[in-house]
Parts: sequence; C-alpha cells; structure tokens
Amino acid sequence: MIFGYARVSTTRQNTDMQIDHLTKSGCEKIFVEKISGSSRDRPELSKLLKQLRKGDKLVIYKLDRLGRSLKDLISIVNSLNEMDVSLISVIDGINTTTTVGRFTFNIFASIAEFEKDVIRERTISGLAAARSRGRIGGRPTGFSVEILKKYEDVCILYNNGVPVSDICKRQNISSATLYKILKHKGIK
Repeated sequence: MIFGYARVSTTRQNTDMQIDHLTKSGCEKIFVEKISGSSRDRPELSKLLKQLRKGDKLVIYKLDRLGRSLKDLISIVNSLNEMDVSLISVIDGINTTTTVGRFTFNIFASIAEFEKDVIRERTISGLAAARSRGRIGGRPTGFSVEILKKYEDVCILYNNGVPVSDICKRQNISSATLYKILKHKGIK
C-alpha cells in the first residue's frame, strides 16, 4: 500500500499543495497533521507508522515534513528500512526503493553528521582558547561588585526591620534576588 504524510506547522498553513503531490504520487491513504515539526507528539505520524507493513511505501512532500531534526529523520528512515518500507520524498527526489535513492539519503545523513561533528569540534576548541585567556563561559557565579554596591541599602533596610515586600518594591527586585543579595553579604 502507498501511504502519504503531509504536515504543516500551524493551523493557518494549508496542506493542499502537499496533498496534491501525494495524490499524484499514487497515495491510497494520506495522514495529515497540523503541528510543529519540533513537537515530539505527532499523533497522525504515530498512527501512520503503526499501520505500515512490509513492502509498503511512504510518500512525503519533502524530508523536513517527516523529521523533527536530522537525527529524528534518520531514526524514522532506519525504522522504515527495518520494516522493509520504502520512503519517497517528492521534492527532494529521494526514493529508497532504488539504490541511488538509498545512496542519496545516506550521503545527506553523512554530510549532516559531519557538519554536527565539525561544529562540536569548533565549539570545544573555542572554549579551550577562551579558557586559556582566562575567560570562563556560562552564567556568572555571583553578584558583581557594582551590583552589590547598588544594593547596599537593601541590607540596611533589611537590618532595620523593613518588610521584604517593601524593600522589593522600592528596589524593583524579586524576593529571590533580595535573599541572594543578603546571603552574598553574609546576612541571614
């Protein structure tokens, strides 16, 4: 059986063009989803994957309609291969029923994996170079001297018994920030 899967990210978008292409490609049953591709929960895709059997074909308009990420896409395609289900991407010209189609998909996957590794290596090298210059990434570990000077009167007000809610309103800070300042100053 030839199944189709169409997806758009928002309810304002239209699946008509995708459905037209899927119908022209001979799809007998089309699953339509209006949900963000980044969403883990895609009920129509789940239903579709449960219905697929050995020898079936899954036709999609474009690869990005199927997977949330390249890793997700590769995982889905590997599952399809294990079930002996072919994938056809109309616009991308990929058809895993052919040797060239499988080869093309594997090249895309390999290039994406290579790109991910290069980015990771560059990030690690960049962090090491920054550390060697004394810069440490990430969130600041505490309050700067300027911040503490700015809130010097917070400690005075607190020590004089002014209610926390009043101090927070005057200084335009949250109670969590107030308590962090007090803790940093060794109060309380």
